[in-house]
Amino acid sequence: MKRLSVVVPVYYNEGTLEALYERLCAMHERLADRAELEIVLVDDGSGDRSRGILEGLAGRDPERVRTVLLSRNFGSFNAILAGLSYATGDCIAIISADLQDPPEMIPTMYERWEAGDRTVMAVREKREDPLFTRMFSSVSYVILRRLAIPNFPKGGFDFVLIDRRVRDIIVGMGERNTFLMGLIAWVGFSQSQLYYTRRSREDGESRWTFWKKFKYLVDSILAFSYAPMRFMSAIGFILAFLGLFYALFLIIQRLTFHVAVPGWTALMVVVLVLFGFQFVAMGVTGEYIWRTLDEVRRRPAYIVDRVIGGDNKDPQGENEA
Repeated sequence: MKRLSVVVPVYYNEGTLEALYERLCAMHERLADRAELEIVLVDDGSGDRSRGILEGLAGRDPERVRTVLLSRNFGSFNAILAGLSYATGDCIAIISADLQDPPEMIPTMYERWEAGDRTVMAVREKREDPLFTRMFSSVSYVILRRLAIPNFPKGGFDFVLIDRRVRDIIVGMGERNTFLMGLIAWVGFSQSQLYYTRRSREDGESRWTFWKKFKYLVDSILAFSYAPMRFMSAIGFILAFLGLFYALFLIIQRLTFHVAVPGWTALMVVVLVLFGFQFVAMGVTGEYIWRTLDEVRRRPAYIVDRVIGGDNKDPQGENEA
């Protein structure tokens, strides 16, 4: 019998964890004769009662529930990466803990995997999120598709089921400050999409702040595209040619009409434009350099405090605290 793992990153989700566990167990009833269920719950440094609830779930159902407690908050991507490292299934589903994505879709995704698809994406066709969230997401995915991943689904996805081989490739990459769903789409193999309506939150407030979303967008673009550097290079060439023509104009004006070189106003305009561009270009270059530094110094993407349930051992033999 095959094994289905479900990885759930948890961050301040105390109000939905019990309901999520019950819905995952009910979902498994549709697959009980074809697949074992493993639930990998990763606490990403929550400050509420989430950790205690996760410990209780692992103690109540140690055969199916494995709880991974990280030493602090490492971010959603790294929490998912930790969950993937501990997942032992032949295929692995990734779903959020806030119940905005329906666990009841997993059996259909599993059937697609049985039919041969290595990656099954649950794409958001509609969403019941606040207006600003919908607008920001729409703009972000347009930018992402144009600059980095042309074949990325228009509605985006965070809810996905992947084959064990895809999981092994993602975990083996060891990338930091990247875009997990972009990596999954980039890996390739046979992929399919299912469409659904993302529901509004049933409990609590989202911890996915504007600046976290903005950083995630920047990471997504820089991880998969050289477009920002190419854009800076193009602007640099344009400004250089304009500066050369302006310098020739001033020289000719000076030699032909004996007109004094324009004074401080023209000089300040040129200086401000050029220096403004240089600082922007340095900032973009610095983003790439910082990410290179973060990759080469090889700090662990996450540190595990404790594991409850399962065999309590990191399958990768890494990142144990």
